[in-house]
Amino acid sequence: MDVFIDLLALLILTRVLGEAAERLRQPASAGEILAGVLLALLALNYGDVIPFAVELVNSKILIYTADIGIFCLVFLAGIETEPKEIVKHFGESFVVAAGGIVVPLLAGFALAWSFLPESDHRQSLALLTGIVMSITAVPATAKILQEFNLIHTRLGQVIMGAALFDDVIGLFLLAVLLALIDTGNVPDVVTFGLLVAKVFAFFAITILLGVHVYPRVSRGLNTMQATSLEFSALAMVGLAYGLLAESLGMHWILGAFMAGLFFERPRVGVRSYNEVRLIFTAVTHGMLAPLFFASIGLRFDPNALISIPFFLALLLLIAFVGKIAGCGIPALLVGLPRRDALAVGIGMSTRGAVGFVVLSIAYNAGLFEMADHTHPITTHLFSGLVLMAVLTTMLAPALLRWLQPKG
Repeated sequence: MDVFIDLLALLILTRVLGEAAERLRQPASAGEILAGVLLALLALNYGDVIPFAVELVNSKILIYTADIGIFCLVFLAGIETEPKEIVKHFGESFVVAAGGIVVPLLAGFALAWSFLPESDHRQSLALLTGIVMSITAVPATAKILQEFNLIHTRLGQVIMGAALFDDVIGLFLLAVLLALIDTGNVPDVVTFGLLVAKVFAFFAITILLGVHVYPRVSRGLNTMQATSLEFSALAMVGLAYGLLAESLGMHWILGAFMAGLFFERPRVGVRSYNEVRLIFTAVTHGMLAPLFFASIGLRFDPNALISIPFFLALLLLIAFVGKIAGCGIPALLVGLPRRDALAVGIGMSTRGAVGFVVLSIAYNAGLFEMADHTHPITTHLFSGLVLMAVLTTMLAPALLRWLQPKG
């Protein structure tokens, strides 16, 4: 019974603060993370008076629920991505994505390496910093582009295509990071080559099934007019792809993304797409995602703002400059006007949910527990990266609004 009371209280708080954030034209995730932060502060200062806050901080049920939230968030990111429209600007998107990965990755790694103390996990923590800096959150980016009616323009499709590539490459880099955490060493050439081969094998299998097999199954279910069966089938595909990804040495979230990616209107039918997407969206944003974002907030330490302000300022600055330079310059080179090239860099700056997913996975893998907590940067790196992901997601639409005003 206590578990249900705890989750009920947390869900109420996340929904209230998430709605407040949206009324302020900010992502709901910002308010939901704030709910977790507030509860963490209550647990720290008033744990005796408010015991449920302490229980939530240490709740294994919340961890499992957050994992399901991660699955659904990444699944929805795949569903909301239009592969056919992205193919139209494949070359441009790939060039932009390459710059958007390489520049922030190297800049983030160099920044963390410069500030972190010498330790066995310095390399892993620096690589994590670079990966989170290089990520672009597809759902957050799509929402911003829709707000400005740019989603179906050349600019919008270049950004969405590049964001998709960034996430896929980022998830591959996550696999490298997990191997580094597990073994303590960077994969050698043979191991790295094998990992690349497994990635290609995974994409080959999932694309083949997504293009030729799943649409036939979905059409069969569509004739039965049973939305619940279609929802179950799609969830099973996501879980199966996740198991395939895990068996090939990658994280299961890549499987969830690919399952959602090929769930398209032309392949499965308009009715199936709309109804199943509505169910997934309602379950995810109505319950699971708020609990996931709150779990991130519960791990956030506000003392980071006092302990490492200079590092946090550099982190935020490099997060924006890295994406604007890394994406904007290639966008200029492929022929976009200067103003649009700047918009590409700003639009690609959101780390949002995908950044939080990567951080959560690294946290659950024990990276931050193994790190040296005698140094303030190491102690507060997780909180610093969470803050960077929140602020870039909040500031990007404001900057884009200034650059691309409506009307």
